[in-house]
Amino acid sequence: MAKNTRDYWLAQVGDGPREATGEIPSASAVYRHSCAKDGFPKHEAPTLYEAFIRAVAKYPTNQCLGWRPMNQDGSVGDYVWKTYKEVGEEVVLVASGLKNVGACAKGSIGVFGTNCPEWMLALQACNRMNAVCVPLYDSLGENAIEFIVNHSESSIVFVSSEKFGALAKALPKTKPLLKTIIYWGAGNADAVKVAKDLGYQLYSFEELKKIGADKPAEPSPPTEDDICTIMYTSGTTGDPKGVLLKHSAVVACLSTLDKYCEINKVQFDQHDKLLSYLPLAHIFDRVNEEWFLSFGAAIGYWQGDVNKLLDDVGALKPALFIGVPRVFDRIYGRVMGMVKGSSIVKRTMFNWGLKRKLYFMHQDWSQNKASPFFDRVVFSKVAARLGGKVKAIVNGGAPLAEHTEEFLRAAMCCPVVQGYGLTETCAASFIASADVMNQCATVGPPTPCTEFRLESVPEMNYDALDAEEPKGEVLIRGPLLFTGYYKDQKKTDEVLEKDGWFHTGDIAVITKAGALKIIDRKKNIFKLSQGEYVAVEKLESVYKKNLLVEQIWVYGSSFKSCLVAVVVPSPTGVQAWAKGLGISGDIKAICADPKARAAMLAEIVATGKAEKLKGFELVKGLHLEPELFSIEEDLLTPTFKLKRPQLQKKYQKLIDDMYSALKE
Repeated sequence: MAKNTRDYWLAQVGDGPREATGEIPSASAVYRHSCAKDGFPKHEAPTLYEAFIRAVAKYPTNQCLGWRPMNQDGSVGDYVWKTYKEVGEEVVLVASGLKNVGACAKGSIGVFGTNCPEWMLALQACNRMNAVCVPLYDSLGENAIEFIVNHSESSIVFVSSEKFGALAKALPKTKPLLKTIIYWGAGNADAVKVAKDLGYQLYSFEELKKIGADKPAEPSPPTEDDICTIMYTSGTTGDPKGVLLKHSAVVACLSTLDKYCEINKVQFDQHDKLLSYLPLAHIFDRVNEEWFLSFGAAIGYWQGDVNKLLDDVGALKPALFIGVPRVFDRIYGRVMGMVKGSSIVKRTMFNWGLKRKLYFMHQDWSQNKASPFFDRVVFSKVAARLGGKVKAIVNGGAPLAEHTEEFLRAAMCCPVVQGYGLTETCAASFIASADVMNQCATVGPPTPCTEFRLESVPEMNYDALDAEEPKGEVLIRGPLLFTGYYKDQKKTDEVLEKDGWFHTGDIAVITKAGALKIIDRKKNIFKLSQGEYVAVEKLESVYKKNLLVEQIWVYGSSFKSCLVAVVVPSPTGVQAWAKGLGISGDIKAICADPKARAAMLAEIVATGKAEKLKGFELVKGLHLEPELFSIEEDLLTPTFKLKRPQLQKKYQKLIDDMYSALKE
């Protein structure tokens, strides 16, 4: 392990079978954060309810929740804010209203809509009344909405006016469990009529607060062992699984984030802001919002339009910017596209500065000292795209490609790190050390509330006890862990061992820098007909380095000897590229042209060869797809992971045609 992370971890290697006493099983190694020696760090508040009311009492005049109101001409103004005192008072009204319309302690309450202040008010009202908040993904279809409402036994659902229509389609199949609907926004006349005709109790958000004002209710404070949420994971196949998270688990996450910042000297305080745009229905955004609220900082909500995201960033000027690879890949692609189209002087200056700064960062210089001149002249303009006040950037959800992370580390003028975790582990299981370059393209060491184990996977040739490069499935244990899957003991037992170890299904390697790097999924590897194993996610990451590639899905069959792919070209660069090939028309026409298809295949093969992929890892056949893979088409999860079975089903005929043309 590298010197700069040695005191982070304690390691113990097992060489015998696990007994009832909890001995470590053979072919695995257990690692613990050094903080765990004397117990895990504790947060000052035992529950999320306590964390919030303490913040309200301590920071009553601070900005709390903000949004950008719409003007009559369709434009938006600056952020408008409610203080902690005002938000705290509204939470009391909403919670009291819930009590009066039938909410009960430990009952389930759904929330369905895009991130906004009302979403957070509903969440905090659930915390106050010890109700279980059940997020409904605003990207899932009516069948999933129906499933989650019924499976969680939600008796009340909060819904935005924009999503009310989608909820209304599920309402005939959610009785008699669901009884009450509370909507925010202007309303949806058709959806309101459907709900009333079916006999549901219906209230606007303002009506609910009025009920709460007329009949105030005392809080029903939760204990740390009470469930605060059933968070349904989207998964790539089958029905969603309801992840049970206690207050203690999410609070442990807040504690681990505090400790991480202390160790890494990246400090956030009550004067900072967080942009809320990643779905509050997912654990990654929720824990960060609860965390910022716990120390009196401000949360500004986006407009709900990805095309206006950078405008919201510029208006808010956040101190922390969290994102997923799709967001950062787009930033990388746009900036590098602008550089490519600039004058030779500007292009040379940028590329020289990037190379020079990265060189010194790899020599262990901190990012703010590696190249001050180029920071002032070149990179400050790039950093300004995120508001210019960002103290740290964190990627989560899926691994970020190394070239994208190196670019961000140099160009954004702040620490850039990757984190790793699952809904089942409250997201914050690993985070790379800030400003440590040899942890680039890794998720770093375990966080202070995490211990983990690598377990060998012999069928994939991964050895957890390899002295040079230990590899294996990641197992996690600690206070951030979930309790189980709601109403599904079988699936719980499949992944959660009796002594507390959770099987993530992810394959990782411990690097020479002492950091964890996710390299594979147990299920996302296949063998070609000649016996070669292919780690498909690694290949997709490599091919996406080509700026012409917006999305790519690589496919291989155990009955075939080579790979094929479906590529969605980048809309910003493909037309200029096609023009150079003598191809005109819109993106649909370009994708249909055999000449473009052959040229794109040559492009990505060249990218693969430049990255030293092996011959069997190079794609031999390709289809160009003009439409992005989308969540709505059920080709992506809400965290933008590829749904491989669904992609295969959609493109099976094209796959067969490609293999037929290759005479495979």
